[in-house]
Amino acid sequence: MLLALVGVTGVGKSFFVNETSTKLDFKKVHTIRTRPVRHGEDPKYFMSEEELDNMYDNGKIAYKFKVFEGEYGYLKDEIFSDDNYIFEMHYTTIYDWKKVRPDIKTIYIMPNDLNVAKEKTKERKLPKDKEIERLNEIDEHYNNITTNKELYSQFDYIFYNNYDEQSVEKLLELVKNIMKNV
Repeated sequence: MLLALVGVTGVGKSFFVNETSTKLDFKKVHTIRTRPVRHGEDPKYFMSEEELDNMYDNGKIAYKFKVFEGEYGYLKDEIFSDDNYIFEMHYTTIYDWKKVRPDIKTIYIMPNDLNVAKEKTKERKLPKDKEIERLNEIDEHYNNITTNKELYSQFDYIFYNNYDEQSVEKLLELVKNIMKNV
């Protein structure tokens, strides 16, 4: 099964990916990035746009797109694996992903309090211009997902995050139920 977690910046996607991979034995999809490496990130999955384009041209990348400050790609071997894989998906790519992998399962994570997502984003200590860009993107993204019924309907499950242990337990239970029905 390929499972994508989607939501605004600061909603906990990375946290939930880690929890799911640790507690439910999912493998993480490795995202190839062309943006600069941030503190604590593994440089193994960072490359130039030319290198990523070459991998794509050689059939090693299942899907690539541009968002924020770089280009991103996903390895074909992971995306089309029979193993359980999980990753974070940008909401604007939902239509493409449904073409690439029609059986993908998606969970859109909604913050119960949008201000908490914004505070979590500020805790990242991004350069001020990037922080402002991300905070503006949170508002734009949230407005799009809450007003565009057609976009909202593209996601298989909507999950509300309270940023507490109960939310973790509920998300893991949701993933277990999805696995039973796949």
